[in-house]
This record gives sequence, structure tokens and C-alpha cells, in this order.
Amino acid sequence: MIKTILKIDGMMCGMCEAHMNDAVRNAFKVKKVNSSHSKGETEIISENALDEAMLRETVEKTGYKLLDISSEPYEKKGFSLFGKK
Repeated sequence: MIKTILKIDGMMCGMCEAHMNDAVRNAFKVKKVNSSHSKGETEIISENALDEAMLRETVEKTGYKLLDISSEPYEKKGFSLFGKK
């Protein structure tokens, strides 16, 4: 799995976050997407790496400005009621 972080300029409120999340979901097959206007970023979890040119086009179609794209391997964090020994 891949975690892609988009730095975005122009999101001002919760509706902006929802608009960005919907745009990403409609353009890509993703496991999870979460936007934060206060951080100015969108985090995307997907099975495979996403096309950067298509990401840029998707963000700019929504009226926001994509400042940066970064990706890293993503491992789902397990939950345990017991501490590690």
C-alpha cells in the first residue's frame, strides 16, 4: 500500500475538504482519503502509486493549487489491547 500526501493551497473550510475528497475518490481507486484545510494537505491511501500528472490535473480542476506531492510505503497499524513485550 502507498500513502500519498498532497500539499494543497486554497482549502479554507470543511466543505473544501469534502470537495477535495470527492474529487480524488472520483478520479482514482483509493482505500482512504482525508483532507485537512488547517494543514493544507490531503492524505491518500491506495494499493498502488497514483499518477502524479493526473493528481495535479484533478486538484487543479477543483480550483485549488497543488504545491507538492510525496509518497511513502504505508502499513496499516495494528491494534492490540496488550503491550509489546
